Amino acid sequence: MSVDVATPEVLIHRARLDANIARMADATASAGIGLRPHVKTHKVLEIARSQLAAGAVGLTVATVGEAEVFVADGATDVLIAYPLWATSEIGRRLQALVERATITVGVDSPEGAANLAQHLGASASRIEAWVEVDSGHHRSGVRPGSVEEDRIADGTGLGLTGVFTFPGHGYLPGQAKDAARQEGEALSSVAARLRAAGHDIRHASGGSSPSVAFSSPDHVTEVRPGVYALGDAQQFELGRCGWDDIALSVATTVVSQRVESRELIANAGSKVLGSDRPAWTTGYGRVLEAQGARVTALSEHHATVRWPDEGRMPALGEQIRLIPNHVCLTMNLLDEVAVVEDDIVVDRWVVAARGRNR
Repeated sequence: MSVDVATPEVLIHRARLDANIARMADATASAGIGLRPHVKTHKVLEIARSQLAAGAVGLTVATVGEAEVFVADGATDVLIAYPLWATSEIGRRLQALVERATITVGVDSPEGAANLAQHLGASASRIEAWVEVDSGHHRSGVRPGSVEEDRIADGTGLGLTGVFTFPGHGYLPGQAKDAARQEGEALSSVAARLRAAGHDIRHASGGSSPSVAFSSPDHVTEVRPGVYALGDAQQFELGRCGWDDIALSVATTVVSQRVESRELIANAGSKVLGSDRPAWTTGYGRVLEAQGARVTALSEHHATVRWPDEGRMPALGEQIRLIPNHVCLTMNLLDEVAVVEDDIVVDRWVVAARGRNR
């Protein structure tokens, strides 16, 4: 496979992208669960439009800056799934957003909620707040049965209408099903406590790309996967996508070889691929042309690839496509991506929310 581009170049395979979006939309609709994709994965307006057109109930973002980008493009229902700590600037930006869309914010402390309410002023009554719950990932979020849960239940300066969690421990091999079970138990427990305290809890949001298949409509009203649209090496190694589902790869050129050790150097490093490598993964990335190949080392502009013992090694100057471990990092390193059909570039999409980290 070769695409007529200068390398390194990030490619999105349009047919695979569309199939991934449709598959997740159909699966969640069949399960009776809403789909609110996390667009921090791709940060691309065209992809978000496709997800909404396929039936997504809204979008998830991580920052106010991301919300601004997608609301400006017409998104009307956005969850900022993060325990924001407001400033005067953040307050002004949120006030502007609620004039154009339904905006929901995350909280995990009465202090954080009160701070948001103070900076929102009169707009506080127009914004919904969902309590973040720690369902086992042990990052931010209220732990069920904790003092923090009781303090949140006692009341905040915002109207609490939902609960949400990130079952990130489902990214460990073999843990997705158990993470989804813990997600359901934690969300149901905290939602019940908040309802008993008089809060109108109508939403329960969970689901990461590895665990979403196990999320239950008995416990969640919606899920927020992100990586599913593009796929990456982590999702493949976790068994959450097939090889032919991976929609994003990085076209690179072989610039150096060590034939005796079956190693080659491709001209894309951490500044394109990202450098994420969880301990359980088998390398820094994979190679689309050879499932047995591994990216064994990265520097800023070099990828060391160990080629399988069987088969022909790519020649100097030949193009190969690398699959990043974590596609979210790759997308935040780019200004634009090339969209391909049948190995022909048919479009270019701007990564519109790149760098909107606050």
